[in-house]
Amino acid sequence: MPSTTELLKISTQVRRDIIRMTHGAASGHPGGSLGCADFITTLYFGIMKPDPKNFTMDGIGEDLFFLSNGHLSPLWYSVLGRYGYFDYHELGTFRMLNSRLQGHPSVEEKLPGIRIASGSLGQGLSVSVGAALSKKLNQDNHYVFCLMGDGELEEGQNWEAAMFAAAHKVDNLIAIVDDNGKQIDGPVVKVIDLGDLRAKFEAFGWLVIRMNGNDIADIREKMLLAKVASGKGKPVMVLMKTIMGFGVDFMLDNHQWHGVAPNDEQAEKALKQLEETLGDY
Repeated sequence: MPSTTELLKISTQVRRDIIRMTHGAASGHPGGSLGCADFITTLYFGIMKPDPKNFTMDGIGEDLFFLSNGHLSPLWYSVLGRYGYFDYHELGTFRMLNSRLQGHPSVEEKLPGIRIASGSLGQGLSVSVGAALSKKLNQDNHYVFCLMGDGELEEGQNWEAAMFAAAHKVDNLIAIVDDNGKQIDGPVVKVIDLGDLRAKFEAFGWLVIRMNGNDIADIREKMLLAKVASGKGKPVMVLMKTIMGFGVDFMLDNHQWHGVAPNDEQAEKALKQLEETLGDY
């Protein structure tokens, strides 16, 4: 597994990619993407370690990841490109006409690494439960990971999926909630207060772990713990505390950066805070 320092270098470049991609397209969702950059970087480079050169849609024989909150696409595209699923220079086509890198992931674009279209919030957990069950039927001892947003939990379908997963002992599933307390209309507590998420998921029959999603060392530790906790009859839920806009001071903890691209001046200011570690596209 790469060291914490090595993973930090990658996630810093990924954050730089996010700023450049959303600025170049004058569109996109930088806030949550920046907040989850450490997590998805660590998941791919340190936890899952998939095989990008032999990508298949069925994913048999490897860990799977589903991005339910598909508006974090610039983050996911950057990690996929940097990991070798495609030439990372393609990141420069983000949200452009005829690009494979659409605003939300799309399977019809046939971009390696993408198995479902996502961004219609509330559906990713259901898909992940199905994928995890298929692995059990195939006697495939790999994991299924799913990242969701906290505001997304206001969608009722999530709770049907959570109930089903526990009832059917889908214990090869590790779900992660980006608990940044922000959604497009403001603080989650002011839109629909989710209450005590730990108590809720435990009541639904899940094993719950808390994690700091902006601390790579803690991500490594807790995701490895989640894997160890799997296979014991319960799905695992990781409540991941992050700060929206992490890495760029003027975007920190501000829901207004949920879906607004930086202008020229803002992009320049942000990039000065993010070191170019792997080379820009």
